[in-house]
Amino acid sequence: MPMPMPMPVPVPMPVPVPVPNQESAVLSSLKAVNLLVMFLLELAVYTAVVLWGVAVGGTWPVEVALGVGAPVVMMAAWALFGSPRARRPARGAGRFVLEVLWFGAGAAALAASGRPWWAAALAGVCLVNAVLRRLWKQ
Repeated sequence: MPMPMPMPVPVPMPVPVPVPNQESAVLSSLKAVNLLVMFLLELAVYTAVVLWGVAVGGTWPVEVALGVGAPVVMMAAWALFGSPRARRPARGAGRFVLEVLWFGAGAAALAASGRPWWAAALAGVCLVNAVLRRLWKQ
């Protein structure tokens, strides 16, 4: 009598175990988008200050001086205290004050240049971005 063939033993498939503190790909992507929005908001502040300088300047030399000078002042302030590569980056409450003044200046510049709806939109996006950055510890 022939020997019966043994039944193959099923091999259990490994179950993926979630690693603590591992972010999902979606959350990681959202965080990256939020940082991109932060960068675009910084550029929007520069643009708003240029628009303000052109709007309040009465003659073209004053418009050019304000349209160029005001963003240069804003760039210097951000480079000194707001940039990740700053020598003395603002932290904690100082960072909060810097961001309120920085982005508030952009919204105020838009409002002063006759664009109140754009100012409100900038302020709203800044607020959402700031809340998400605090929530995600960015």
